[in-house]
Amino acid sequence: MFCFVLNHCSWYNMNISRTKAEAMLREENKEGAFMVRDSRQPGTYTVSVFTKALNNDNSPVIKHYHIKETSDKPRRYYLAEKHVFDCIPELINYHQYNAGGLVTRLRYAVSTWREKAPVTAGLSYGKWIINPQELTFEQEIGVGEFGVVHLGYWLDQMKVAIKTIRTGTMSEEDFIEEAQVMMKLSHPKLVQLHGVCLQNSPICLVFEFMEFGCLSDYLKKQRGSLSKEELLGMCQDVCEGMAYLEEASVIHRDLAARNCLVGEFQVVKVSDFGMSRYVLDDQYTSSMGTKFPIRWSAPEVFSYNRYSTKSDVWSFGKSLQQQISYLPLFIVTPHHTICINGAFLLLPSQSISYFYWVVKSAKQ
Repeated sequence: MFCFVLNHCSWYNMNISRTKAEAMLREENKEGAFMVRDSRQPGTYTVSVFTKALNNDNSPVIKHYHIKETSDKPRRYYLAEKHVFDCIPELINYHQYNAGGLVTRLRYAVSTWREKAPVTAGLSYGKWIINPQELTFEQEIGVGEFGVVHLGYWLDQMKVAIKTIRTGTMSEEDFIEEAQVMMKLSHPKLVQLHGVCLQNSPICLVFEFMEFGCLSDYLKKQRGSLSKEELLGMCQDVCEGMAYLEEASVIHRDLAARNCLVGEFQVVKVSDFGMSRYVLDDQYTSSMGTKFPIRWSAPEVFSYNRYSTKSDVWSFGKSLQQQISYLPLFIVTPHHTICINGAFLLLPSQSISYFYWVVKSAKQ
């Protein structure tokens, strides 16, 4: 028995052919655009999903997945055998957050009867919208693979960091996902999102300004001058921010010193939520072809594209390694390593037992 009638679901299309479904998804032209439609056999259903992740040239592919039923009573439904649900809406809801064996997450519902949603759908919350005339851009202070960050002022008073997309590097939909994640989060050890600017192109995300920039650069500049207590305090700041993310069922997936920012009084906050995902079961399986930070990634990410709180803890261990290595007299040698489940982690020479305990505990 269904949780509710499928006709009420924005992603369901009754009596639509495979050819028509493919044409609609190609017209939508968004990674993860999908629909559920009737299969040829009465009473069965198919999920059709659009992706560009399968080919190096980003040419689009439409994948079709038949929704299978279990043989026991009451019937249950699944696309991948590990993820079985009591009804089809629950199944779709899960795969909207987690690819879970599919080529990509189910991100944008497409239907014949529902008006096409704008790119910025889901962001039109009054308190988050910033008028572009309220922003003043100053100098560029950072450039990443996908975004450019400027120092600016909001209402000519508050210093802010303004993040925009680098032309041609990512879609507006992916950029907006970062804002949607951050709208749900609020913690003293996370960089705060002030709002979004949607009226001009490119879209801007407006964040609190952190005076001393990214933690990795700050540590390099302060090499040899930071005490053990100061570094421990920075580690604790990152730990508190990540503990909050775990409570909020969010996996960061890209934790590193470069993605933590330093403010006044050496307060460190976790930032850069472009790869973050909200999860329902503390596990996220990324889509095929997804890029990931190799040096900071846990073994299961290499082997299975599988992320969880534990893989975030592994990355936290790597960021700890970065921070501790900036203590005076620390020397990194190739002989100081530990092996967890076949994966080797290089350690600062004076921290072997401590790091072994941290990483070993995280992987259990």
